[in-house]
Amino acid sequence: MRSTSIQKFLSSNVIWLYIVTGGFVLCTALLGLLVSSVSISPSTILTIITKNVLNLSFGEELPTNVEMIIWNIRLPRVLLAFFVGASLSLAGAAFQGLLRNPLADPYTIGVSSGAALGAVLVLFFQVTIVGLGTFTLPVVAILGGFIALFIVFGLVRLSSRSLAIETIILAGIIVSAFIGSVISLIISLGDRDSMTQIIYWLYGSVSMRGWSHVQLIIPFLIFGTLILLMHYRELNALALGESAAEHIGVNVNRGKTMILIGASLLTGSAVAVSGSVGFVGLVIPHLVRLVTGPNHRHVLPLSLFSGGAFLILADLVARTIIAPKELPIGVITALIGAPVFAFLLIRERIGKGR
Repeated sequence: MRSTSIQKFLSSNVIWLYIVTGGFVLCTALLGLLVSSVSISPSTILTIITKNVLNLSFGEELPTNVEMIIWNIRLPRVLLAFFVGASLSLAGAAFQGLLRNPLADPYTIGVSSGAALGAVLVLFFQVTIVGLGTFTLPVVAILGGFIALFIVFGLVRLSSRSLAIETIILAGIIVSAFIGSVISLIISLGDRDSMTQIIYWLYGSVSMRGWSHVQLIIPFLIFGTLILLMHYRELNALALGESAAEHIGVNVNRGKTMILIGASLLTGSAVAVSGSVGFVGLVIPHLVRLVTGPNHRHVLPLSLFSGGAFLILADLVARTIIAPKELPIGVITALIGAPVFAFLLIRERIGKGR
């Protein structure tokens, strides 16, 4: 009863939710920049960022190594963690709304499996495409995600003229299972070094990434976010069922297609730059929906910011808990997300039983 009253209070004061979420993002970003093996003061960090962003310098000259730590290592890592978390969480919110299943996530549709296969092929065969150089891996991963999406659409079209939700889920499961077996085959055929490299990449990480990866994900994040935010009304209408949505004037097939494209853009680009990071797109949108209610006008943006902040925090834990060694960020999100997912699942089943 008490939790219900808190939810109603928060839902009626959405502005406070945005303020709290913004504060959460700011705090996690500051922690990501401050906490490390090398202690650097907040004023020094602010000076370095101001100097490089606004080309303004004040105070004494800073050591080159300190500036490199903040500008070339910590800041791009924090930004990349935020962008990856935001992409996966926003895509998860869209998939949950589209599939009318609060336990769905970005991996349901098979896009992440396709992106992972593309990256694994590059790592295994050591392929470098002329003109792309170091961008070969992320670009091929994104293409793999889109190929998986086209295969899913093809299976759906072959089995049904309409994009039925059940058919999309089934096709996504089939494609993901097949791609997973191909990845396992490639890993088993490799030597020990390539096997270790591929498995570590599949666990997910934002370490050893720089500004090039940040620049790569930004266009896909912008386009995917715009597509989904422009179609939040379709997500709200689809929550009533496809027939009801058609009766109120929603073009269901077009809406579902655009939502799938937007969410797939986000998922494919996130997997391309960070590897497979699970549970972010599953848990964060579900928690946001519990607080805000079902209106995707607020669920989508709040999921974006909350997911980004959560992954910054997870990356902070991954690189400090056993310092100087690092854990893959996917391990941390799984350790946190799996118990939360189990709790939400049990809570939902108990609620339905009542």
